Amino acid sequence: MLSEGAHFMKGMVLGGLFCLLLALLGSLRLGTESGTVDHHRHHHVQAPSKDELTRLSDSRMQELSNQVQISCIIMVQPKILVYWATAANTWSKHCDKAVFYTSESSKALEAVDLNEKDDWARLRKALKHAYENAGDLRWFFVAQPTTFAIIENLKYLVLTKDPSEPFYLGNAMKSGELEYVAYDSGIVLSYEALKRLVHVFQDEEKCPERGRALWKLSEDKQLAVCLKYTGVFAENGEDAQGKGLFNSKSVYSVISDSMKANPNNVVEGCCSDMAVTFNGMSPNQMQVMMFGVYRLRPYGHDFHDLLMFDPPEGSDND
Repeated sequence: MLSEGAHFMKGMVLGGLFCLLLALLGSLRLGTESGTVDHHRHHHVQAPSKDELTRLSDSRMQELSNQVQISCIIMVQPKILVYWATAANTWSKHCDKAVFYTSESSKALEAVDLNEKDDWARLRKALKHAYENAGDLRWFFVAQPTTFAIIENLKYLVLTKDPSEPFYLGNAMKSGELEYVAYDSGIVLSYEALKRLVHVFQDEEKCPERGRALWKLSEDKQLAVCLKYTGVFAENGEDAQGKGLFNSKSVYSVISDSMKANPNNVVEGCCSDMAVTFNGMSPNQMQVMMFGVYRLRPYGHDFHDLLMFDPPEGSDND
């Protein structure tokens, strides 16, 4: 009986240790998963402060504002034609160059047909095409048609940054050990970062066109893996106060979240007034956003901005 009791206690102890190990592994896994919604903690790219701009001469500010031009790479599919059409008729008109890349040909709207069903392979082809047709453009913004972008705020963010340096920024996230920029919030690449990326595309060992892993990485994570081999790492885009500029949620959602988390200071707790992107809005909500951002004006109010980004010729959204 004593032997049986000893075996019983031994089994209880081992079982308890096993359960404890499972709990620890579970907490580690949850910790890793929760890390996917945390902002990037180590690398930050901040927009210039007003004090920083006032130290620049008028001629230098004008030179910078003329130099900063954005090439928008917008990934679309015919099955979401209504979002595609909305992006084409709203915020993308403020890009200095906007090219839509589609998975298959469509007679409804103009786009580059990549004839590719795989999401990652299609993104690779689009980035390579944008690089080869960049011309004088030195900043690249990759977006989905469900993302709404305020291009002037993006220009302000990168105003004093050198595109010959490898910038890869947006809403920086972490998944396990991998730091990446969330696709749904928009991805910004400098010319140097895109140049390195296109180069590593040629190395199938480091950056395969077709995933060879047991599980398939999303496009934004695969992009981060390839860039990591070139020495380019994800950076979080922020305003001068440290608030994130790239949002994976709609305006309604971020305000609703702030009302719950910061009921006594909703606006300050919500988001930056220099926000670059929002996501998850319906086409009608995007049209309303265009009205609020570009058309609604309080009569007699002067914003006293230190510089101006003129919209591209032909833009009818101002």
